[in-house]
Amino acid sequence: MTRILSGAYDAGFGDMNAVIQNAAQRPGEQPVMVYMIYNRSPFALIVKASSSIRTLKDLEGKSLGVPAGSATHRMLTPLARRNGVNDAAIKVVNVAPNLVEQMLTQGDVDVIAAFAATTYMNLVAQRQDPEKDFRWFFYDEYGLDLYSNGVMVSQKLYKEKPEAVRGLVRAINKALIEVAADPSAGMAVLQKVEPLLRPEIEQPRLLYFLEKQMITPETKALGIGDIDDKRMTNAIATVADAYGLARKPGLSEVFDRSFLPPRAERELKMPAK
Repeated sequence: MTRILSGAYDAGFGDMNAVIQNAAQRPGEQPVMVYMIYNRSPFALIVKASSSIRTLKDLEGKSLGVPAGSATHRMLTPLARRNGVNDAAIKVVNVAPNLVEQMLTQGDVDVIAAFAATTYMNLVAQRQDPEKDFRWFFYDEYGLDLYSNGVMVSQKLYKEKPEAVRGLVRAINKALIEVAADPSAGMAVLQKVEPLLRPEIEQPRLLYFLEKQMITPETKALGIGDIDDKRMTNAIATVADAYGLARKPGLSEVFDRSFLPPRAERELKMPAK
């Protein structure tokens, strides 16, 4: 986000909620999202399965480990408000991003707030069972239905070179469709770019993102890359409230679907198991 705003980059992959925030605070300067990739927000609270935390209300009086400035933490206030939780009663512990899961497994904090797919595979790397050893509270299951990361472009590229934006979106869409259809082939290409990549960790992480964040009832209906206008309008209102924004930007300020390939070309399917 910051590098696009500074002019260092023409396009990037980032968080819709940050686009909304910048559209409100710096109208006319904010990047515009042109292709939504993480249709479902990966925001989640994670506790050990043995924890006494079984409802969101149980968070009161407990310690929360979270990286400073985390969007997952920032969105905790509206999540708590919607579920009758006093978030002021939660003890926040700022931790380094690479130590979040370790703090939880070692018992240094009671709960962590994180991107689900990142934490899921980090726990696997620590020889933990994310399903059996932990309990997950996804924000969208508790009334905070937000969008997440996608392809955003600078105002300059957006206004001056729309065909370049269209070509970028078309290429990313084609690659995404092909990788979803053959994840192993996608991982093989990535290993040529990054030889130190660990496929035993990164391929399951890719599959997790595809299954949990990208293939949803909405993407099955609209195709990958697009959004539901009503849902986005509600998300804008939620983000504006969470960040105390002076104004709520309009939908057209943060997302433009006009660069998307036809619906028939945005069918995201994984190979049968």
